[in-house]
Amino acid sequence: MVANPAHVASSVNRLVADDGIVLATQRWQGERSPGLVFAHGFGQTRHAWQGAARSLNARGFDATTFDARGHGESEHVPRGDYHMEQFVADLLLVAHDATPAGGRAPVLVGASMGGLLGLVAAGESDPARPPFSALILVDITPRWETAGVERILGFMRAHPDGFADYEEAASAIEAYLPHRRERKTEAQLKPLLRQASDGRLRWHWDPALLDGVVQESERYQPRLFAAAARVRVPVLLLSGTRSDVVSSHTVDEFLRLVPHARHVALNDATHMVAGDANDAFTREIASFMETL
Repeated sequence: MVANPAHVASSVNRLVADDGIVLATQRWQGERSPGLVFAHGFGQTRHAWQGAARSLNARGFDATTFDARGHGESEHVPRGDYHMEQFVADLLLVAHDATPAGGRAPVLVGASMGGLLGLVAAGESDPARPPFSALILVDITPRWETAGVERILGFMRAHPDGFADYEEAASAIEAYLPHRRERKTEAQLKPLLRQASDGRLRWHWDPALLDGVVQESERYQPRLFAAAARVRVPVLLLSGTRSDVVSSHTVDEFLRLVPHARHVALNDATHMVAGDANDAFTREIASFMETL
């Protein structure tokens, strides 16, 4: 009998990166191997994975989520000096921490930015000692649709002065994600917002990320293609049929690049796959884990 995932306990911990930045992690202990490490997308937090991590842990899998630097409860980089190399190193650190002594490396579940970081980490590692047992890429390919990414960045830039209260923030998200049936509650919004000294609520992520990481992303594409071509571990690509970031063209291109990868499109899901179709998303991951 599977436990009720709402009642599965977890522990919140801290990891210190090589440059001293403290990362917030959360872990649900499980006995099944390999475990899972979840890497969120740009502008998200580890809380984007709560439902999936709990459900998969209830099936026995060890699950670790974390806030990328500059996001959520992880520290911001001084002077906003962000670079993709830092994020790759952080992901490798979390993966190492989640690997039991003498045990199997975890499976990465990476959404958007998290998936791209996973491709670099896996493709550029020693093939004899990969940091992940497998990759699950969530609505991301080495080439993305520019219009979809610009829509996301437009929302992130849209409220520089923040919000007067949680209701105003909920209305902004509702307008951005009109297909979602449920309106965000204050409890759901609290991990995503911080109250500034002026009393207004602002997003949890460091605004400096919009300059550093975003500007670097385009020039990373050749490196992403090269890394993807060197990935030898099992790969599952989960995409949303309503995504404007991943398309049939980018998926076909990726499958030619990584011919051993498997692709599953989830009906009615947008780029926010886990939030739009979490039950189907979790089932696909559980089914893939059984093949390892």
